[in-house]
Amino acid sequence: MTPERGDAGRVVNRFGRSAAAVLVLLCGLTLLLGFINKDRCTGPAFDQWGRTQPDYDERNKEDVCYSDIQHLWIGRDIDRHVFPYVDGGINDKGVLVGGSVEYPVLSGLIIWAGAIFAHNDAEYLLYSSLLMAPFGLLTGWLLGKLARWRALLWAIGPPLILYAFHNWDLPVVLCSAAAVYVVHRWNRPLVERATVASVLLGLGFAFKVYPAAFVLPLMLFVATGGWRGHELPEGKKVDVVGALKVGIASIITVVLVNLPFAIAGYDGWLASFEFQQLRRVDITTNSIWYWGLRPFIGDDAMQSLVGVVSPITILVSFAIAAGYGWLRFRREGTYPWIAVSGAMLCGFMLLHKVHSPQYTLWLVPFLVLLRVRLMWAFAYFAVDLAMGIGIFRWFWAIEFGQPAGIYDSFSAQAVMIGVWGRAALLVALFVAFLKARDVTEDDHEDLKFIRGAVAAKS
Repeated sequence: MTPERGDAGRVVNRFGRSAAAVLVLLCGLTLLLGFINKDRCTGPAFDQWGRTQPDYDERNKEDVCYSDIQHLWIGRDIDRHVFPYVDGGINDKGVLVGGSVEYPVLSGLIIWAGAIFAHNDAEYLLYSSLLMAPFGLLTGWLLGKLARWRALLWAIGPPLILYAFHNWDLPVVLCSAAAVYVVHRWNRPLVERATVASVLLGLGFAFKVYPAAFVLPLMLFVATGGWRGHELPEGKKVDVVGALKVGIASIITVVLVNLPFAIAGYDGWLASFEFQQLRRVDITTNSIWYWGLRPFIGDDAMQSLVGVVSPITILVSFAIAAGYGWLRFRREGTYPWIAVSGAMLCGFMLLHKVHSPQYTLWLVPFLVLLRVRLMWAFAYFAVDLAMGIGIFRWFWAIEFGQPAGIYDSFSAQAVMIGVWGRAALLVALFVAFLKARDVTEDDHEDLKFIRGAVAAKS
């Protein structure tokens, strides 16, 4: 690896073209395996609505090849090629109608675009996978440039096989990875880099919301002048104006992306947020709230309690993460915005009322970017496998009359391992992330080495 000096004394470690090509190739093969896994659920025949036959509902659970992409071909007017949101809404029963979907607008566009040439759920899965695969490949390339071979956690990890084409999550993961890449690899002044990164995080909000949380630590990184304050404006101890520019850029991005849809069809646009607000904590959400509270309080009381406690505890976790990041800044001279962002994500995943299996894809880039022990990644992958496989086998057992009790069903036991194993590891990772160095700090260590060598020669 040959270090190169960048702006503001930054050093960029090269990850050569050959290495990057190998990484992307491996990522492509993993994505192919992910598609093959989901494609097992399609065909060979289709009914008049383009739904897979025979026995679709049984096969997708028993064979563990379920995907939201294929499943939502029916029920959201995707099969009718209705442009999302414009004529949609949500009815009194909480059912989305008229083309509205339960995701923010850029995900809605991806959902609609994948169906343009599709006539059945198999074609829809194929075209959607082809549409999203470049996002996964580019994420692998960016992580390789940032973390070198540690990016194999993304490129060949089990989560990419299980979830790459489970839902529409690859674009939002790319937004987060690209934001980090821009801040730490683009040779422009800090505020310019961070502003572009903030735009990317705003786009991430328009895909799946959660990247918007990372704008706060990014603002604090800018306010404190980047690495050890080396990029503060001359004569300033805190760059408040630069930090505000970064935050405003994200807000403007979110507004500009959402405004056309809100104007064209306000009810349909609002319906995606209303759906998530109204979503009940039930057996399909697999959050700690369902499994932790359900044995002790009634369903209505649980829904009301979680509706208040979940967002409050998420915000508390964000505050703790940001505050600890500030303590690290006071001690080390650099605000650890990547570490704080990773901890925020752990808090969100742990405490949100919904914890879908594919959320693991959101976490993997932080396992790459933060220098935590690899055992944490391997442990999380293990409990995630238990959840990703066990949950569908368990649903199959419940729905089709198989043994499903905790004492006579391995799938039920696997779900418990998945729920509480993920929860315990997210708590541990929250702490580990906050204490961890990120991979970009190696650049600055290289710079110190070069300076030391030059000084020794002189």
